[in-house]
Amino acid sequence: MPKVTWQRQLRTALGALLLLSVCLAGTLISGPVRAAAAIPEEGLSPALRDSLREALEEPEGYEDPIDALHWVLSMQQRLERYMPDRAARIDLLRKVRREATRTGLAPELILAVIQVESAFRPVAVSHAGARGLMQVMPFWKREIGEPSDNLLDQDTSLRYGATILAHYLKREKGDITDALARYNGSLGKTWYPERVMRAWTTRWWYQAPAPFVVEDAHTTEDPRSADDALDSPASRSLAVGGSP
Repeated sequence: MPKVTWQRQLRTALGALLLLSVCLAGTLISGPVRAAAAIPEEGLSPALRDSLREALEEPEGYEDPIDALHWVLSMQQRLERYMPDRAARIDLLRKVRREATRTGLAPELILAVIQVESAFRPVAVSHAGARGLMQVMPFWKREIGEPSDNLLDQDTSLRYGATILAHYLKREKGDITDALARYNGSLGKTWYPERVMRAWTTRWWYQAPAPFVVEDAHTTEDPRSADDALDSPASRSLAVGGSP
């Protein structure tokens, strides 16, 4: 038998590795591509399309300015890891808060989705073509917006993404797991909702401070007890400069 040299063994091994890499690449390419704000499997009915268009054009909702300020100041510190510029952080947080108020979503949920989808990079573009902060697929412009809409613009991406997510949450009757899975195009799987919920609970969880309430003595005390206290010897002594 001819002697097998080490050069031939090396060529054989490299050929096997090359064949394996080609097979794996083919498997990855042929697999389903999932993207945020993906097209629903059942498509968009005319009624749904009209409903989403109306939601996209809804005016801003009202919110308490003090609550909003406290929230922005709290969140901007957490956002520093992704956005070093403080003015840019505050500007983005105000926009997130605005869209959350308009759609009824928790603003912290929107932040968690953005973290998972784009890591707060406004010009992020995925391999599947999803764009912007909330990684919206371009087909949504044709369905509910305008062809000229720029999904890399912060305001546009937030408005589209929040509108679509709020629609899915309503459709799933408040089931946030299924709503997030629909947003990602992976309904029936939980890996994407779990990532978003982990981001929400570990970085963006927020509890509003208790409101400051001044108690009214006339509603919490017996008026007669107040009168008795004012007419007590101690109170009369204090009124004339004495000590209790």
